Amino acid sequence: MTIDSSAPELSFIIPVFNEEDNIRTLLNRVLNVLSKLPCSCEIILVNDGSTDKSEQLLITAASEDSRIKVVLLSRNYGHQVAVSAGMAHAKCTEAAFILDGDLQDPPEMAEPFLTQLRAGYDVVYGVRKNRKEAWYKRFAYFIAYRIIQSISATQMPLDSGDYAMISRRVLDEMNAMPEQKRYLRGLRAWVGFRQCGFEYEREARYAGTSKYSFKMLLDLAFEGIFNFSDFPIRLIRILGTWSLLICSIYSVYLIYQYIFLDSVPQGFATIILFMFFLNGVQFLAISVVGEFAARGLVEARKRPLFIVRETFNL
Repeated sequence: MTIDSSAPELSFIIPVFNEEDNIRTLLNRVLNVLSKLPCSCEIILVNDGSTDKSEQLLITAASEDSRIKVVLLSRNYGHQVAVSAGMAHAKCTEAAFILDGDLQDPPEMAEPFLTQLRAGYDVVYGVRKNRKEAWYKRFAYFIAYRIIQSISATQMPLDSGDYAMISRRVLDEMNAMPEQKRYLRGLRAWVGFRQCGFEYEREARYAGTSKYSFKMLLDLAFEGIFNFSDFPIRLIRILGTWSLLICSIYSVYLIYQYIFLDSVPQGFATIILFMFFLNGVQFLAISVVGEFAARGLVEARKRPLFIVRETFNL
């Protein structure tokens, strides 16, 4: 990539979806951080199809400060695609700093992250040592991260989300990846290079409500499982092998009972139970294979990852 000599050294990438109550505080804190950083910076705000006043607030902010760049997507594409859109528009020469617009991930960590990056790392990711969220969400995150790490072929750091600072070469590598189904923390881990975690206190949402429903969180977990592991296919093989083994043993037992004990096999309920078990294995197999096939179809269509409606200061 050819880098413009006038390009900023650091790009802040922030996806925004219905964050009208957070935007002013967010920008004030980010601009305050910029004034203390020993490098030139830009702020890329990606409006992911907001339906509140977020878009107008972003456009107004861009008109007041040329460092603030705004990307308006044509509709709501989801968090992972919105971050990808910001990454695609980043002009940084040194690094990109990815954070959310709800202020749970503090922009003030940019300076220590940058210090680590300049010490020789290509990726510095945030590790959440405490989450100020409902217990059931904390429990779900705890379980999901550990399941994904245990079955993934790519070792992903525990308790780490998309909040990270990545070098220009890592940014270029991730931008070059053609996946339609994005799981950015997995792609970031897959790229490799030198990476380190940085513990931080994750704050409660500054204002408004979370835009991630339980279904969306579940879908994100599935992205991590199906994009970086063949465990679902292997699980089907294991279940199929065990079901065949159990049925074979039970069949031998029934034959033995009929020949040597002169007993007609009983147990209608047992037969029904085995039928339900085998049907469950078959449906699970079909659904898992269908999930992989559907993902292959999405990738084969080669549709653009996102469509930009308008940009400001870019």
